[in-house]
Amino acid sequence: MTTFKDQVGETAETDAATGPSGDDGKLSLAEILELLAGGRLPLRFTAYDGSAAGPEDAPFGLELTSPRGTTYLATARGDLGLARAYISGDIEVHGVHPGDPYELLKALADELVFRMPPPKTMARIVRSIGVEHLRPIAPPPQEVPPRWRRLGTGRRHSKARDAEVIHYHYDVSNTFYEWVLGPSMTYTCACYPSAEASLDEAQENKYRLVFEKLRLEPGDRLLDVGCGWGGMVRYAARRGVRALGVTLSQEQATWAQRAIAEEGLADLAEVRYGDYRDIRESGFDAVSSIGLLEHIGVRNYKGYFRFLRSRLRPGGLLLNHCITRPENRTEPSTHGFIDRYVFPDGELTGSGRIITEAQDAGLEVLHEENLRPHYALTLRDWCANLVAHWDEAVEEVGLEKAKVWGLYMAGSRLQFERGGIQLHQVLAVKDDGHGGTGDLPLRPWWSG
Repeated sequence: MTTFKDQVGETAETDAATGPSGDDGKLSLAEILELLAGGRLPLRFTAYDGSAAGPEDAPFGLELTSPRGTTYLATARGDLGLARAYISGDIEVHGVHPGDPYELLKALADELVFRMPPPKTMARIVRSIGVEHLRPIAPPPQEVPPRWRRLGTGRRHSKARDAEVIHYHYDVSNTFYEWVLGPSMTYTCACYPSAEASLDEAQENKYRLVFEKLRLEPGDRLLDVGCGWGGMVRYAARRGVRALGVTLSQEQATWAQRAIAEEGLADLAEVRYGDYRDIRESGFDAVSSIGLLEHIGVRNYKGYFRFLRSRLRPGGLLLNHCITRPENRTEPSTHGFIDRYVFPDGELTGSGRIITEAQDAGLEVLHEENLRPHYALTLRDWCANLVAHWDEAVEEVGLEKAKVWGLYMAGSRLQFERGGIQLHQVLAVKDDGHGGTGDLPLRPWWSG
């Protein structure tokens, strides 16, 4: 099949698989894609102009269904244009389920590499696309504005803006989350005791690991910041620990308080709706932060760790569990699809930066470990749950939102598998002001 790699200037080749260029020398949409991809397409591409490219027997396909999709692709950088076209229905995927497009994304990541054509060819591509498709249009309504336009909701990581961001991501629908997360209702990385373990077993094992690292005993007091639906709070309370959780999601707090009551744990467990910075109690034996730091903002790490340290008694332990980057040089902000559709204002940095900030806040770091492969497995199982409940999920939150979640989780799985992002647990202790840390064992005291 002709790849059009040698097309420059006004040359116009014809290929039966892609369809001929127009009499005016313009390229078809399929021809443009092949030029940009260097003729290497791992899937079948078809477009509304009647053109096609890629192997006819390819297991996966992308179908560009409307001119609006062309505009989205041509006017947004990185993954944002593709996400806009897909979410709005202007691109349809074939060969994968929308609840789990992992295999298609993997094929694209493995084999599709875009190259900048020579200037004359690029000019021809622009002319073929048409000026009308180079003017930005309104994105799908599910997209939040860029960061500079969010100032109306407050300064980034102010209490008001953090509350708005958490509402956007977590107050989707408790019913939807129940289908995706399963009975554990836990929206953080699980820890799989074996490759054959179920998602629920792995989430229970994660809470067990955190509980043991924090050396919690009956009668101890635990503060769980960013507690979600109260999974850690309830796990600790079942073992005689007095546990307080706090979340900025009203729906999470309501669900968690109901679950606490149903389990008969109200004497030991509480989940509050509010900002962790408003917690007035102190003297806790331990603090757990599972999946909160991504929302804090790197510039706020110092205040975050200082505050959590102030809530601990001398000798108290802190466990921070969060998504990280594999290095500490990259700008911490998230961009593109993730920032505009999933985690507005989210920021990731490397474990080295996190450890540095914890130490500078007066905490002694005892241990850290990377659970990166476990998050890939967690996302695999969440996608499987979404596929199993797809029709109900679409009815509950709408097709567009359901597609966002399938794309986000499958893409994140791929990133965790390839090391683009990681998951670190950092364990630290508050000393007594004289270097004393209580009766901590000389070696790690938890089982793997």
